[in-house]
Amino acid sequence: MSIATKTGDNGTTGLMYGHRVPKNFPRVEACGTLDELNSALGLARATATEKFIAENIFWIQKSLVDVMGEVGVLTEDLPRYAKAGFKLTAPELTAKLDALVNEIEAQNISFKGWATPGASHNSAALDLARSICRRAERRVFDLQAAGELPNAEVLIFLNRLSDLLWLFARWSERAVI
Repeated sequence: MSIATKTGDNGTTGLMYGHRVPKNFPRVEACGTLDELNSALGLARATATEKFIAENIFWIQKSLVDVMGEVGVLTEDLPRYAKAGFKLTAPELTAKLDALVNEIEAQNISFKGWATPGASHNSAALDLARSICRRAERRVFDLQAAGELPNAEVLIFLNRLSDLLWLFARWSERAVI
């Protein structure tokens, strides 16, 4: 089977369980932004000079695949999705992010004024990922506000992730400032 299925040539794309929707459908926009976030995290992981950051980004990337799966399923198909054994975003996932935030803040990572991205390759990549994460939050919020994503934990996870990415960037640049 070729990657070029040509099924999207008419401006539609497929969701799980056979649904076809326009490529600018809000759910597709949210999934596309999460995919972009995962790519930006890959760049941040590839440029990481700290093993701590690289390892944590890797598990976040794997978790984002699960989050994206949940976001990509129509609300009426979520019971079927969960029954098939796919993971839904749970408070335990956000708790892991909270623990990392606490760990980094305990090291007295601080800043004065607004942080300007670009002190290092890695901090710039992390700030790019953070800003994409914020856009993903807005896209997910749009779905939730429309009643199309019942799991509030998805938005909480993304909000916490953007905070963590900001801290990772400041931590990454501490040696160059």
